[in-house]
Amino acid sequence: MKWKGKDLFDLVCRALGLRETWFFGLQYTIKGMCTWLKMDKKVLDQEIPKEDPLSFHFLAKFYPEKVEEELLQEITQHLFFLQVKKQILNEEIYCSPEATVLLASYAVQAKYGDYDPNFHEPGFLAHDELLPKRVLRQYQLTAEMWEEKITAWYAEHRGIARDEAEMNYLKIAQDLEMYGVNYFPIQNKNHTDLLLGVDAKGIHIYSINNRFSPNKSFEWSAIRNISYSEKELTIKPLDKKAEVFKFFSSQLKVNKLILQLCIGNHDLFMRRRKVDSIEIQQMKAQAREEKARKKMENQRLAREKQLREEAERAKEELERRLFQLEDEARQANEALLRSQEAAELLAEKAQIAEEEAKLLAQNAAEAEQERQRLEITALKTKEEKRLMEQKMREAELIAVKLVKESDRRAKEAEHLKQDLHEAREAERKAKQKLLDITRLNYPHMVKYPQYSPADTRDANFDKGSIKLDLKDIDLKRLSFEIERERYQYSCGVNKWKC
Repeated sequence: MKWKGKDLFDLVCRALGLRETWFFGLQYTIKGMCTWLKMDKKVLDQEIPKEDPLSFHFLAKFYPEKVEEELLQEITQHLFFLQVKKQILNEEIYCSPEATVLLASYAVQAKYGDYDPNFHEPGFLAHDELLPKRVLRQYQLTAEMWEEKITAWYAEHRGIARDEAEMNYLKIAQDLEMYGVNYFPIQNKNHTDLLLGVDAKGIHIYSINNRFSPNKSFEWSAIRNISYSEKELTIKPLDKKAEVFKFFSSQLKVNKLILQLCIGNHDLFMRRRKVDSIEIQQMKAQAREEKARKKMENQRLAREKQLREEAERAKEELERRLFQLEDEARQANEALLRSQEAAELLAEKAQIAEEEAKLLAQNAAEAEQERQRLEITALKTKEEKRLMEQKMREAELIAVKLVKESDRRAKEAEHLKQDLHEAREAERKAKQKLLDITRLNYPHMVKYPQYSPADTRDANFDKGSIKLDLKDIDLKRLSFEIERERYQYSCGVNKWKC
């Protein structure tokens, strides 16, 4: 109940282990306006919200001019890093898209350490807020594309420790136009709306729509005095001939807050240009020692990591070589087995070839015998052919002769047939004559003819009867000769055909 604002603030700083307390303060919101807890007054006596529990925000109230020289403790760097990162993501500090990607890569390095493609697989940044929503809306890129861009920068930061990554983040952020500036709406004597900005370098006047380039600036070294009366605030330059700048704010509390920030930033500005106190000197010495120790520790860790990586690479190389040798041995065994199988197969083939050679030799011998037999057969065939041709020629001659003989015999047969016809006609006539004679001489015998051919042959009535008997004998002889010649002819033709 009796604590002052400084008591609560010191307790928070002790809990954090923070010694550079002059940069920070406890902020709270009352009636929509952000204000800072006063250190010299009791907490409950100040105008604070009637809430239970009551929330205060431990934030940086004043910013250093050069972060690398003024922020000594690692906890101080870390707190500034968290606050500036949040301001960039909330778009309280404008940052170009290219710079936001680079800053995001340092934030990832500070959180995850060195990039390891085996561990940091695609999608590992899916739950991290790294870019302002304005940048995400400005470019039609997917989350995977943004992650790829950030990871490309992130992979380049290998070997950077967390505190170095956060310091690199702050060194880039301190060059942004809106870094460390507290803006307040004001009006000049012509009632023109303006913005007043207070930062570590001085007081700046901006147009209402432009927070990047101030229209007028007052450096702390050029300001002689700042005062306010009700809603009017006056800035008196150190140069007495220069014009005194007056402006008006809507509320008295705003003027008090502006004056409070101006006093604090001016005190720090003057403090930086004085000889450091014993405490600051000790802190700087400790910071140098701590940095040197961390540097050595980081170098040692980097060396150990390098040695470990080299050992792992050597191990992997040995394992790879071992696998390679095992594979080569396996291949050699397989090749040996294949060689043995090939040798057995070749031996089997050789045996088969030898058997085939014997068989071929046997076949060759049989072929030679067959060739000789065929030669002999060919000779025989040739002789037989010659004899056959001779026989054919002889048969042709015989056929010619037979044809001629056949023609001759045919003619003779024709003559014989004619002679036979004549003979039969003569016989008929003779018989008729005989009958006629018989009727004349022996009329009683005509009615009862009882004679035989033998009696007729024995009876020699006249020369005509004798001539008849002779012709019968000649006909029989001629018939016999014709039959004999026909038989000989048929035998001759059959012999030629054979």
